[in-house]
Amino acid sequence: MLVFAMVAHEYAHAATALRQGDDTAYMLGRVTLNPIPHIDPWMSILLPALLWFGSGGSFTFGGAKPVPVNPRKYRHYRRGDILVSAAGVTTNLILALVWAVVFVLLGLMSPALSGMTTVLDTAQRMLVYGIWLNLVLCFFNLIPVPPLDGSHLLYHALPPRAGSWYRGLSRFGYLPIFALMFLFRPVMVFLLAPAFKGMSFLLHLILPFSIGDGWNIFQS
Repeated sequence: MLVFAMVAHEYAHAATALRQGDDTAYMLGRVTLNPIPHIDPWMSILLPALLWFGSGGSFTFGGAKPVPVNPRKYRHYRRGDILVSAAGVTTNLILALVWAVVFVLLGLMSPALSGMTTVLDTAQRMLVYGIWLNLVLCFFNLIPVPPLDGSHLLYHALPPRAGSWYRGLSRFGYLPIFALMFLFRPVMVFLLAPAFKGMSFLLHLILPFSIGDGWNIFQS
């Protein structure tokens, strides 16, 4: 679920950039749902492993390889930049909703597939994780801190001088978002509140269609 959520996010960026006139990602083979071209050795493997084992399994962070784009190739720069930046988070939000619908459909099908209760129960649990991961990816990437997608969207709402200074923060890479995560945890929790509220709302809608036992842990 996590691999597909990240790959779909990057694929959406690449495919939208191509539709806006930028073939940079396409020429590098990034307009694909094959996860291999989207894996970054540091961000996808080493960093998550170091954080996971270094924190004793209490925390990790990582991501797919960012899709390279050349905004100068967009047919309309401002429109193209907004659409490409919004494509990933929109895809993750749609996937969360799709997985919620599939969860309900599996619940409705279960009486006719009584011999597959265990399989359907496992599938529903995977879908719950898929919903949560896609919501987190959606709203995390909407945080308006460079180099996340939300910073590109905020950039276009700022006056030119402030926008140029703001976008220049991207030269620090992921340091600003790490500072936010480790030094300003309450702010991070506040910014991710839509993900928590969205998950609670969707669980309220879909759990009546759950299969098997033990779903009460998701209602707490």
